[in-house]
Amino acid sequence: MTRVSGDGDTAEGDAETDHDCMPVLLVRGDREFLVEPGDEMGTDLGVLEVPDDVESGDIVETHLGDEFQVRRLRGPDLFHHFERTGAPMVPRDIGLVIGETGIARGDRVLDAGTGTGVLAAMMARAGASVVTYERDADFADVARENMSLGGVSDAVDVRTGDVTEQIEDLEPASFDVMTLDTGDAATMVEHAPELLVDGGFVAVYSPFIESTRDVVETAHEVGLSDVATRETIQREMQFDDRGSRPSTAPVGHTGYLTIARNE
Repeated sequence: MTRVSGDGDTAEGDAETDHDCMPVLLVRGDREFLVEPGDEMGTDLGVLEVPDDVESGDIVETHLGDEFQVRRLRGPDLFHHFERTGAPMVPRDIGLVIGETGIARGDRVLDAGTGTGVLAAMMARAGASVVTYERDADFADVARENMSLGGVSDAVDVRTGDVTEQIEDLEPASFDVMTLDTGDAATMVEHAPELLVDGGFVAVYSPFIESTRDVVETAHEVGLSDVATRETIQREMQFDDRGSRPSTAPVGHTGYLTIARNE
């Protein structure tokens, strides 16, 4: 095994960063392997031995001499490498949630419907502290492992249970944002005025229009403002010698996103 230092070397004695103990990506062409520093991995190109002090930008060779570039795990990589317990929210929808609610460092987020945990992890990487509820105990265990993988265990509190049954355990006006990805999200929207700070946001994601309608009606009933629902669609562009146009593949619908504000 040969290790060649990249441009990211730091001076000896520098303090460790939050990324030092995180897994890294080893990339060669269209191949990606997620590996812990200090681990060994067998591939069809040979055995990879990853140094304990591996850094982004390094080159790691297999025992057969094939080279892999080291990359630091970044937010979008979590979608592809987290262990899945269902269909996670896709990156474009996560971007809409963060952009529409302005989630930033210091914010406190109440999340329901953890699932794989991609949304919770991405909000934590944006600087928020997240309390997230997952009803399925096995799914919650996987989510905790994923938080560790993403380096955000300290910022994400994964709780097992139904948040609608634990409202009394939550401090009033203690959250800046609520993010909901559950079939009964309207039930939690009822409690938004008491749980959110003034000016706080609710973001509800649903694949079904019926539950989305319930959310919108409830948001109006409890006095939330700026209630708006958008269908999230994405079309890939094609470029060739004949010209440029949207792809003729099926339209990339993923769901409905409702945003409302507590005022």
